[in-house]
Amino acid sequence: MRKLTFFSLLAVLFLSACNEEAGAAQPEETKEKETAVEEQIETEENVTVDEKEETEQARTETFPLTGEATAEKADHRALSVMVNNHPKARPQSGLSQADIVYEVLAEGQITRFLALFHSDIPDTIGPVRSARPYYFEIADGFDALYTYHGASTSINQQVAGSGVDYLDGAMYDNNGWLFERSSDRAAPHNSYLLTEGVEQAVANKGYDESGEPEALPFAEEGSFEGTPVDDVQITYGSRTNVSFTYDAAKEQFLRSSDGEPTIDRLNEERVAVENVWIIEADHRIIDNAGRRAIDLTSGGNGYLLQKGQMKEVEWKNVDGRLLPYKDGSPLAFTPGKTWVNIIPGNAAVESE
Repeated sequence: MRKLTFFSLLAVLFLSACNEEAGAAQPEETKEKETAVEEQIETEENVTVDEKEETEQARTETFPLTGEATAEKADHRALSVMVNNHPKARPQSGLSQADIVYEVLAEGQITRFLALFHSDIPDTIGPVRSARPYYFEIADGFDALYTYHGASTSINQQVAGSGVDYLDGAMYDNNGWLFERSSDRAAPHNSYLLTEGVEQAVANKGYDESGEPEALPFAEEGSFEGTPVDDVQITYGSRTNVSFTYDAAKEQFLRSSDGEPTIDRLNEERVAVENVWIIEADHRIIDNAGRRAIDLTSGGNGYLLQKGQMKEVEWKNVDGRLLPYKDGSPLAFTPGKTWVNIIPGNAAVESE
């Protein structure tokens, strides 16, 4: 009995010693683990706070030509492209992604587009056509890179002397990295800009790549009041008609050309915009080919369409931009895309 008791006592003493040693170590290990957990939680909280601050900051950023919020940096230049609107050039590529499109008569009754891209730049844009002075005047108002394909010697000289940064497709014709001709259309309706090559071309030219355009004025929701309108027809002549039909569900105007919906060849989307801005300006024929000089400085009458409403307004040239005014006060655009039709005084504007 004593022997058993002795060994039992030894066992109890041994276990007690082990427990004391373990007990001495346990708080230290627990403390280390707790510290590690606290540090991890603090790191995660800091990351969460940083991400939240970045997200909130991103929400305050807006694209300057659409007024729409973005989580991206918007500090790059705008790209402007002369887009062919001859019937043989339709459907065009990239128009649905343009922030602003200016439509103006080129020669005869055929209009041509100057499409400005900033918030969204498609891979392919075109067909690209030749330059005209009033188009690069508009591009210059946005400090946009002016892109075209060919022009007369005198107009090329005007472009070069204007100070606007430009890329002429005639210098890169079908080179495979900046301009490419499609095989399914005949020239001059088949030259396309490959935007992946623009950065390299700009670097080669020594142009500045940075510098976002100055923001257009954009309005709060519900601040526009005009006459309700479902459809607007713009008739440039017997062979050229443009129409905008209001889609109340999408709060956009859907564009058509000569009775046919304007579809983007790249994505098969209907071209739709939040703003239609119609400007009356003096047009003069200056040569036998029907080319024009257009007064974009003197101001005049216009029509502004937003949210299914149309308002008769005036336009002014403010630092190279054609902006709407009413009774001397500036008006704002609805956030989104804008289509601008510059028309001569004898063009008809009819609404339903």
